[in-house]
Amino acid sequence: MDQVVSCNIEDFIATLTIERESALNALNEAALNQLREHIGQLAEKSFAEVRVVVLKGAGEKAFVAGADIKLMQQASEADLRRFIALGQEVMSGLEQLRQPVVAAVQGFAIGGGMELALAADIIVASKKAKFGQAETNLGLIPGFGGTQRLALRSGIGSARALIFGAETISAEEAHRLHIVDYLVEPDELDWKVAQVVSNLLAKGPLAISAAKRAIQHPFRQTLSEGLENEVEEFVSLFGFSDTKEGLNAFVEKRKPQFRGE
Repeated sequence: MDQVVSCNIEDFIATLTIERESALNALNEAALNQLREHIGQLAEKSFAEVRVVVLKGAGEKAFVAGADIKLMQQASEADLRRFIALGQEVMSGLEQLRQPVVAAVQGFAIGGGMELALAADIIVASKKAKFGQAETNLGLIPGFGGTQRLALRSGIGSARALIFGAETISAEEAHRLHIVDYLVEPDELDWKVAQVVSNLLAKGPLAISAAKRAIQHPFRQTLSEGLENEVEEFVSLFGFSDTKEGLNAFVEKRKPQFRGE
């Protein structure tokens, strides 16, 4: 299997990089499996080895531009459930790491890419970054936790507007909506990420980890229930012709004709 996700550990920092630059770092099954493997290994690391995790996409055009649409177009219900469960496992695993996770977002963070960023603790974005949950354009909904984590970050009203409208928004707008924590010029992204990481490394790792658990605690049960419901709602849409039309239109690069059936 080709290596499409790398993990480099140096000076207490683990850097996870999605290495599918030619495909705008889209999350196919191989990328999700390798992310799951790396996250599982990081979960076993002590603070003597890793104290901060940085998440990034290769190249300048995209952080992660979505998931594998062609797989979903052809998949059986069982395959869909397995793929969505894999994506949710990756996002939840990242979110539940004891170390703080910093997402460095350049270019597109769309669909599954935005969901991946939302699973991080801190999002640092270039002013050239673009965010969006575009799934309703395909007759779908976010399936990797976006319906839940977007509402937690930016509020239910913003989540409705972004998911219903499926619009791509600027990094400035994402910052205004509290999706992005730090907004910087494109040539300052690496510098700002390094500054955020340095600040985290200067703090007690046990205290940061305890704070992370305490902040997440009130939402864990409702998030778990919400993620389970998201899977059911996502898979149910594949019983309708609208979803087939949306996926076919995307692959064929045309505007879908939805009929509500």
